[in-house]
Amino acid sequence: MTDLVIRTLDESDAHLFDALPDPLGAAEAHRTTVHRPDWKRVALRGGEVVARGAWWGGPDATEPMLVNWFDVAEGEEEAGAELLRSAPWQVELEFNLPAGWREKPDVRAAAEACFAAARAAGYETLVERYIYRWTPDCGLPERPGRLVFEGEPDDAVFFDALRRIHSVTLDAHALKAIEQGGLDQAAQEELDFFHWCPSPREWWQLARTPEGDLVGIHIPARNQSSAVIGFIGVVPEHRGRGYAYDLLVECTRFLAERGEEFIGGATDQGNFPMAANFAKANHPVVRERIDFHIPGVTA
Repeated sequence: MTDLVIRTLDESDAHLFDALPDPLGAAEAHRTTVHRPDWKRVALRGGEVVARGAWWGGPDATEPMLVNWFDVAEGEEEAGAELLRSAPWQVELEFNLPAGWREKPDVRAAAEACFAAARAAGYETLVERYIYRWTPDCGLPERPGRLVFEGEPDDAVFFDALRRIHSVTLDAHALKAIEQGGLDQAAQEELDFFHWCPSPREWWQLARTPEGDLVGIHIPARNQSSAVIGFIGVVPEHRGRGYAYDLLVECTRFLAERGEEFIGGATDQGNFPMAANFAKANHPVVRERIDFHIPGVTA
């Protein structure tokens, strides 16, 4: 078999990245994503591209945050594994797949080949997620009217609320952060993400009962591509009353009332209550995402 050549791309050869077919629909999933040419890598055999990966980070990042486009040609799982193993950045890997991908034989076969390559490179599955996209055609859910929403300028208030929320959580990324550094790390990672978003800090909101008792928080946000449901969380003592739905409705309407026509969202597939809330609030599943990580790597 012809020797494998791994190349990092630049402006002059960035076109090589487009040489593979796209059975997972990654181009559509990332139509608004900006990938730097020098954070793209390809594996070539006999001059033909047989695996590719695109690493991504924010516009001011000096290092990528994750790999969000990775695929391999048929029978080239080991080439894909070497592409990942030899990369200078060992970060999370995510696959953004069509909804219902397991019921589509061609897509499933292509996805499972990519998963095999990732596992051979030391990655393990962290979580599977539903990806949502609200548009005005979905209709705006009515506010239940049970809670009072207000801004709060003090980050310490949100930090404390996040610690309480993550003390009992189903979120896989929060659980990983707690395992690595406790509740403080989990709360700080959320705050860091909220601050990273280019949307106004003033959008962050607390939710209280009419009597003033803190119920939870919601974070309407914009990431580098679109408006998103940045965070929905209810403190443990107020769970079981359906308040997460109230927060999601408020977050959706908050963004829609500011002219946002596309609102993204996501939740872990194992978080059945939150998935049910997204469905009830007219947020359709448009894709599914599987996040892989390298155990023990905190970057």
